[in-house]
Amino acid sequence: MNNYKIGDKYKSECVVTEDMLACNVGSGSLRVYATPMVAALMEGAAANMAQQFVESDCTTVGTRIAIDHISPTPCAAKVWAEAELKAVDGRKFVFSVRAYDEKGLIAEGEHIRFSVKSADFQRKADAKL
Repeated sequence: MNNYKIGDKYKSECVVTEDMLACNVGSGSLRVYATPMVAALMEGAAANMAQQFVESDCTTVGTRIAIDHISPTPCAAKVWAEAELKAVDGRKFVFSVRAYDEKGLIAEGEHIRFSVKSADFQRKADAKL
């Protein structure tokens, strides 16, 4: 477990593939990087960063993501997301998130995660079956 500092950043990147396009994930009809996939990339950056700050028997779960997807990105483009730690309040982590392609900013917003005990959380989910 590492100590966190407000303002710390984490970056995740990928190349847009066919399975990430709006027309293939059910979020639209165009061959552009789907908003749910942009959100997942941003959430992944925050999740990877937050994992550094919790005990080994814990993980973090996303509870809120609010983004504005402001620019389209085609298949085969390189994209990346940056998560910046804005606040910590007990088990709550608040991130500013932004996503980019090689032409500039494509999305921005806020993401909230909470630290949970991994086994307890999984048991709670499994009890719904």
